[in-house]
Amino acid sequence: MLGMVGAVIGAYKSLAANKCIEICKLRNQYMGKLWQRNYYEHIIRDKQSYQRIVNYIINNPMTWENDKLYH
Repeated sequence: MLGMVGAVIGAYKSLAANKCIEICKLRNQYMGKLWQRNYYEHIIRDKQSYQRIVNYIINNPMTWENDKLYH
């Protein structure tokens, strides 16, 4: 099962990256790195865990400028 999850994630990342490359080429722009190397998977076991993850996904982009990887 976990191999299948990795294959689905890999396929999604590939499709999304190829579309982004296509858009950047049309605009004559450099895309840069799109994805981090790995991903973190977590089994959602209850409503509290689900809500915590949803909040992270919604709020995380607003904290990007404070991230140590922000350039």
